Amino acid sequence: MEADRKAMGQTGMPLDPHFNEKPSYRIGNKVLFCLEGSRIGIQYETSFAGEPCETFHCVLESKSFLEKLTVIEHTIPFFLPIREAENDFLSSNAMKFIDYVGALLQSYVDRREQVRLIKELYGNQIGELFHSLTYNLIEFVLDDFDCKVTVSLRYADLVSVLPSRIRVLAWPIHPSKKALITDKKGSGATVAKSIPSRLSYAEDALRTMSLPEAYAEIVLNLPRVLEQIFSHTGHVATFQSQQR
Repeated sequence: MEADRKAMGQTGMPLDPHFNEKPSYRIGNKVLFCLEGSRIGIQYETSFAGEPCETFHCVLESKSFLEKLTVIEHTIPFFLPIREAENDFLSSNAMKFIDYVGALLQSYVDRREQVRLIKELYGNQIGELFHSLTYNLIEFVLDDFDCKVTVSLRYADLVSVLPSRIRVLAWPIHPSKKALITDKKGSGATVAKSIPSRLSYAEDALRTMSLPEAYAEIVLNLPRVLEQIFSHTGHVATFQSQQR
């Protein structure tokens, strides 16, 4: 997380030393400032679980009434697409740009803090954990069980806080939980192989709950679900249905 904070730059510092002394008005988690000349300052306040997080700033300027506003300064993380937002929205609708950037920042902080929280609460159960800079791709492994459980989350866009593409698979590790498969091409010997089983209940939880809430739900029910899946009869049935 320290690397993430360094990547953001000095997000808590205003660009203008007199930023907070200018005339301003608040819209939700945004504060708009009338700066000198034809400049507008926007302060974005982010939060997680009711607690304040970083504050970001952006300054817009128009050289004349006939020219569109442009972004001249900001403390928004470099990996968030502010220039694309500027091209898409700012020339036609300044408030749409301001609102979109606010949603972009809040959603990013929300996804990041969800990952931070599961690492803090359940770090002893989580093996590998990978995420993109924007946290719109998250993958991790639970290895505190008889099976290796892999979780893959994809978010539809950068303003989403719940994933749209979810895959949770349980891979048997213990030989007794592996499927028995007959090698028809070779000697005909029966060998044990790891065939993953999809955990639909876990995917449903991740689709509707925040990541920490879904994680708690998954872990609570995981031993019972794994026992059902990887009992000898149940696992063979699962494998056969996958083959069909």
